[in-house]
Amino acid sequence: MNRRNFLHTGLGATAALAFSQSSLAAFASRTSLAAMKESAAFLNVPLGFQSWSVKDRLGKDFPGTLKTMSDMGYQLVELCSPAGYKDAGFGFLTTMKTADIRKTIEDAGLHCPSCHFGFSELKDHTDDSIQFAKEMGMSQMVCSSFGVQKTATIGDWQAACDKLNKAAEKIHSAGMQTGYHNHEGEFATLDGQLIYDVLMARLDASMVRMQFQTEVINLGYKASTYFTKYPGRFISSHLSDWTADKKEMPIGQGVIDWKEYFNAAKTGGVKNFFVEMEFDKFKDSAPYIKSL
Repeated sequence: MNRRNFLHTGLGATAALAFSQSSLAAFASRTSLAAMKESAAFLNVPLGFQSWSVKDRLGKDFPGTLKTMSDMGYQLVELCSPAGYKDAGFGFLTTMKTADIRKTIEDAGLHCPSCHFGFSELKDHTDDSIQFAKEMGMSQMVCSSFGVQKTATIGDWQAACDKLNKAAEKIHSAGMQTGYHNHEGEFATLDGQLIYDVLMARLDASMVRMQFQTEVINLGYKASTYFTKYPGRFISSHLSDWTADKKEMPIGQGVIDWKEYFNAAKTGGVKNFFVEMEFDKFKDSAPYIKSL
């Protein structure tokens, strides 16, 4: 190779290398920026609370309790359906117009994106439930439980899934997301199968998202395991923390690894977090969660 060809080839390779390195740096920068934006958006998700654990206080002073929760740093409330939970502590809401319930919540500086409905409400009174949710400005309608008997078979659980799938089609058409909330019963083994895995296989992944309750840590099951196992299948989660001997503690003072939890929640697709604990645990839980 003569000198001219050598210089031409060498300089070309050097320029190509420089260009390649520049392109890679730019790509890395864009990727890093996108990841940072994604993480920032995830970490800035408003923190919510589930109304069930403070229902007695809400019944005595609805606007005052909402304001107290807002002052603690909570921005969202997940309600329980007044119609479905009339005899379970939410009967006081049946005396209010839906518009007034919503206004009271918003006047306290809160927003209500989600609500628990009884299974019968969703499958037998779908239109009425949808109407309530839409008037409230909700985006999520969560089935709180199938309410199956302890003697239920795998077939009974699957049949319940099929009914929820059918209701979810209507809810989806109305522009909202259907959810399913677990309790400890879904983490029992039946016919050699974990019931929760049976539900995940039967529920329509395109229509029904899951709401994971972290309390099942008391049975040895971690939310992070299922967020990772079933990516994108979750819509929200109920947060509570516990000691090894099953004593409820403020978030961050129990056995759950919350950094692991929130990292896995991104994989799971979780959009909303609702703390559900005894009233005296809420105050210390909010700042810890936000510190992460």
